[in-house]
Amino acid sequence: MQGTPINSFTYKPMDQIPDIYPFKRRLEELAANMAEPTFYSNPRKAADITREHQKLQKMIEEYEAFLKLEIEEAEAKALSKDSSADPDMLELALAELPQIEVRRLALKQSVLLSMIPPEATDSRNTVMEIRAGTGGEEAALFAAELTRCYQRYADDQGWKIQPMSSSPSDRGGFKEIIFLIIGTDVYKQLKFESGVHRVQRIPLTEANGRVHTSTVTVAVLPEAEEVDIHIDPQDLEITVTRASGPGGQGVNTTDSAVQIVHKPTGLIITCADERSQIKNKARAMTVLRSRLLKLKEDEEKARYAAERRNQIGSGDRSERIRTYSFPQNRVTDHRIGLTLYSLPQILEGALQPIITALQKADYEAKFAALTGQSYTPNRSSSDDE
Repeated sequence: MQGTPINSFTYKPMDQIPDIYPFKRRLEELAANMAEPTFYSNPRKAADITREHQKLQKMIEEYEAFLKLEIEEAEAKALSKDSSADPDMLELALAELPQIEVRRLALKQSVLLSMIPPEATDSRNTVMEIRAGTGGEEAALFAAELTRCYQRYADDQGWKIQPMSSSPSDRGGFKEIIFLIIGTDVYKQLKFESGVHRVQRIPLTEANGRVHTSTVTVAVLPEAEEVDIHIDPQDLEITVTRASGPGGQGVNTTDSAVQIVHKPTGLIITCADERSQIKNKARAMTVLRSRLLKLKEDEEKARYAAERRNQIGSGDRSERIRTYSFPQNRVTDHRIGLTLYSLPQILEGALQPIITALQKADYEAKFAALTGQSYTPNRSSSDDE
């Protein structure tokens, strides 16, 4: 199962295209860089600049074609209103008008899409952290179900799962679980899953058949590379202890569990899933770098876009982004007002309709920002409060 490409969406036409001059200026800067004798001394940087240059060049060519079609459309409309026009020319103008408009709007949409800057982390592998929130053991059980849901979705996409850390609950759920998803455009697909997920159902332990509400928090972090984040070894407090819990005799009898405290931020990372102390330390550092990268990104986004939502909040029910209602067989994403009555299939990994709808809403919001329009996503009703 593959994701629906963004370019296949149909958007409402915008009133105007933003000023193209900054993009032309950037194209000239890139062309100057590419002309330098030392351009290919850094192959990775050269490849990035070349790709950006090609994208901007295509955008500007489409923009110029769009302007020509605007002129053609205006001339055809003027001709259609000219009572003295040659009948054959008038018929030709009227026949061409619909085709010109279709091509013009298609070019306009393509230019606007090109103007939306890609997020540098979209192509990254992803660290996913799932934690039980309010609801005790029931929340832990649902955390395990969400874990299976994301892992099945990853399998369908051809991605690989690498376990990093877990804390099982007494009844087979998870108090916390962290794993790395490796593949193409993982973060681009899963970044909107961050937040509080609320479940409404009758727990197996409920004798009176009452519906309980529990929450699980999900954090989606782009995997950080060592070049993204500089970590001073003196800022780390690393403790090695004996692993505990299930996992075999080898795990329980060696000092392999690693805890890393990042003193400037207070972040604490623990990894004990591997028998090797070296492997546990490497995985803990991966999680730490990813969390620090996410903190850095959030600070930058907050500086320029205060309206962006925080990732997971405190875990309170009122902060939920999505509700899974078992009595109604319903899944509702409250950010965009999407409701699907296919809860079992979604928990089996059929997340693509939700992911596609969230991506579409994100692009519509970015389109609105480009053109100076206001954008308000649909919100779900309060029938599930």
